[in-house]
Amino acid sequence: MKKSEMKELACKAIETKTLCCVEFKYDYYYMHHFLLKMSDRLYLGAKHDDFLLDGFEIRRFCDMTKIKLNDDKRNEILKAEGIVDALVTPDIDLSDWHSVFLSLQKTGKNIIVEKESLDDDEWKFAIGHIEKVLKNKVLFKYFDADGIWKDGLLEIPFSQITTVKFGSRYVETFSKYV
Repeated sequence: MKKSEMKELACKAIETKTLCCVEFKYDYYYMHHFLLKMSDRLYLGAKHDDFLLDGFEIRRFCDMTKIKLNDDKRNEILKAEGIVDALVTPDIDLSDWHSVFLSLQKTGKNIIVEKESLDDDEWKFAIGHIEKVLKNKVLFKYFDADGIWKDGLLEIPFSQITTVKFGSRYVETFSKYV
């Protein structure tokens, strides 16, 4: 699928508030998102899982391999359940990663930053909060799987980021206990 076709479908999904199946080059499985906002390089979507919204994800168009608007019974159910009407678009500047991190830093909340890959050795995951946003990277205070804050800051170059997640049950629940 051509990038121009994917962006055209993304625009339609935003206008119609239609659930999408999205595939990426770093994952074997598709994901369901309500696309809420986009720039030339990035899009902001609400993560959908079994008739529940589970936070927000910002992803790169360059990683997208396919997008399909759902035209099945789920859309009818999502509307009837009030999920579509409850969609709220966070105020995030999607111009580039720099502006994304500046927007998210204002919230003071924990987020997830990922470099996803089909190769497990290349895959990276960090959960924590933004300490400082520089020209080409973010300085990130993070905690481990036991909820222990690590000493020092993690330097994450924008070029290595595939996804930023925030507001998910995982992030919000874990953050209450660290």
